[in-house]
Amino acid sequence: MTLLTETPSVTFAASDFAPRPAEARGLARDEVRLLVGTPDGIEHVRFRDLPAHLRAGDVLVVNDSATVAGEVDATLRGEAVVLHVASRLDDGQRVVEVRSAPDAARAVLDAEPGDVVHVGGARLTLAAPWPTGEASSPTGRGNRLWRARVRGPLEDVLARRGRPIAYGYLDRRYPLAAYQTVFARRPGSAEMASAGRPFTDALVTRLVSSGVLVVPVTLHTGVSSQEAGEAPGPEWFEVPAATARLVEAARAAGGRVIAVGTTATRAIESAVVDGVLTASSGWTTRVVTPGDPPRVVDGLVTGWHDPHASHLLLVEAVAGRDLTQAAYDAAVAHGYLWHEFGDAALLLRRPAAGL
Repeated sequence: MTLLTETPSVTFAASDFAPRPAEARGLARDEVRLLVGTPDGIEHVRFRDLPAHLRAGDVLVVNDSATVAGEVDATLRGEAVVLHVASRLDDGQRVVEVRSAPDAARAVLDAEPGDVVHVGGARLTLAAPWPTGEASSPTGRGNRLWRARVRGPLEDVLARRGRPIAYGYLDRRYPLAAYQTVFARRPGSAEMASAGRPFTDALVTRLVSSGVLVVPVTLHTGVSSQEAGEAPGPEWFEVPAATARLVEAARAAGGRVIAVGTTATRAIESAVVDGVLTASSGWTTRVVTPGDPPRVVDGLVTGWHDPHASHLLLVEAVAGRDLTQAAYDAAVAHGYLWHEFGDAALLLRRPAAGL
């Protein structure tokens, strides 16, 4: 596990979590609230109003990774646990997290190398802490994420018995379809790239018709349950050559590059060479922070993140400390909803002329 050397300077009291998807609250996906923040101020609208706050020539970079069923009931040392299954590594091992049963409320930190997790007809042997090989956690006890050697039909078990990774703030379980975005086409994310969730086909059509480019990257997410002070682990990404060309053409013409989510931001910024976005793929360890800021991204469509989360450092790096603080203060004051089924923000550090 890798610890961050920076902590967010933005401070706030966490707001209410969204307990269910927008559709289960009687809203269309694009009817969730949208806070628009620029150096000129804060505005409160609905997500379907997004085209009014962009301009022809801007480019939205979206993550086309699809969410997989990564949570399954299992046993460890004869005791019931919940297993979160994340990245498939190049040697065939999997990144896993063992959590408490029945609701995955906390990480199980007393597992040791050689322990075997039983999942249906599959066996996963915990090989070593991931990614560093050193057992540690920000709390100074135990280890959370593991490399695991797989024996048996794990994929079949996940296909039959797996479910989306979920946490205790939801009011019930929701199907895998609720965790897919309109852009999802390449399965591989342990958890939804949720900033893209409020988009609909109709909204994308309106954006494209107004001259906004929409281009894909891929980043397969790991688990999002990092503890305070813990950096995101390595994740597999790809920036296609066509996306790199379109982004660079938009930049040359004065358009803004707006990443849809922290995942798209990480993918883009992992493919910048000498200030230019290039075609690239592989495992990224890039962590965007105020101390190592973005080179290409001008703005961000994002959900709302917990205090001290590594994602909050990325938001601050893109939008700047003052705008990020103003946005979070306004979101808390106006009762915005947090997490994957919650409300959204558009944060632009460079306002568009004429808006």
